[in-house]
Amino acid sequence: MKILIFNWQDIKNPLAGGAEVHLHEIFSRIAKMGHEVTLYCSSFPGALKEESINGIRVIREGGRYFFNFMVPLKYFARFRHERYDLVIDDMNKIPFFTALYVHEPLYIITHHLFGKSIFLEVPWPLALYVYVTEKMGFALCRMRKIPFIVGSPSTKQELLEMNFLSSKVDIINYCVDHEIHHPGDVSRSPGPLIGYFGRLKKYKAIEQLLQALAQVRSEVPDIRLVIVGEGDNRKMLEALARDLGIADAVRFTGFVDEREKVRLLQEVWFVVNTSSKEGWGLTVIEANACGTIVLASNVPGLRDAVRNGETGILYEFGNIEELTEKILLLLRNSSMRKSLARTAYAWAKTFDWEKAAQRTLELLQRRVTSTFTT
Repeated sequence: MKILIFNWQDIKNPLAGGAEVHLHEIFSRIAKMGHEVTLYCSSFPGALKEESINGIRVIREGGRYFFNFMVPLKYFARFRHERYDLVIDDMNKIPFFTALYVHEPLYIITHHLFGKSIFLEVPWPLALYVYVTEKMGFALCRMRKIPFIVGSPSTKQELLEMNFLSSKVDIINYCVDHEIHHPGDVSRSPGPLIGYFGRLKKYKAIEQLLQALAQVRSEVPDIRLVIVGEGDNRKMLEALARDLGIADAVRFTGFVDEREKVRLLQEVWFVVNTSSKEGWGLTVIEANACGTIVLASNVPGLRDAVRNGETGILYEFGNIEELTEKILLLLRNSSMRKSLARTAYAWAKTFDWEKAAQRTLELLQRRVTSTFTT
């Protein structure tokens, strides 16, 4: 097959997150199976206009703030003449409205619906714009009966609540590369060390972790926190750490490569994820694959990735007292950490990118076949 993908960013973009990891892991494998894959995405400073990344032809154009306007223009000017068998719309926040103009068989991949959580991230005029366009994008797809691939039961449930047909929504979970993410290269930190891994965005609510840490420190003075990742909320978080008097206990690493990320995942006692919403929780499974448990907020996506009391622990989002209590519980109970870690590692082993790619390919091929036989 000849496949065209529209996505805001590619795997090399400094702002790439779980959506880009998912796209790259799945479609690089599909390309390796002999299919032609082209990704059209926004550019970034220093990026090549075009390159091949693990078999995916990446074409970059336009800035990230107006790329959604580039997509229909480029489709009509170029892509509709290149005879693609299938178009993938990786729908994330502001939609491309591909259901209005793409003539080829179309599939939507979405990771989570921002909904009202976007108001936690950006000023309200922009948040309202994103909120309304997202609603319109999903409504259009529902009317046109476009099939979806989603990353978790929570996201599928949200679509069902928007009156999507269950038969039009398939779940393919995020997975993990077990050759990269595994336990054992380094020892756990001798002193209490916990971590946050992910982008530093407002909706991730990392301030909850800093607020809890300030309380934990009164009982565990040598506690340390490493925050791994980059984002536009970093300066605010650094200022908050100073205001709370815990700056000396918090280390911001910025962006790190996969090797360093895995080393840190193996070193920390456990990971904390405070996000207000996720599509699945890719960093949860990556941590679990390294034998590390996760304490996470009980929100869509994360409640799918963390099996509460079995592979990790959930807390009520926004409840700083409960978060503090559960951090202290895990710090003080090494036998609980070890027991949860064993189950978490076994849980992570069930998620395999090769199987996910094969399942995705089957759905795409079915879409192409059904389109040309109806």
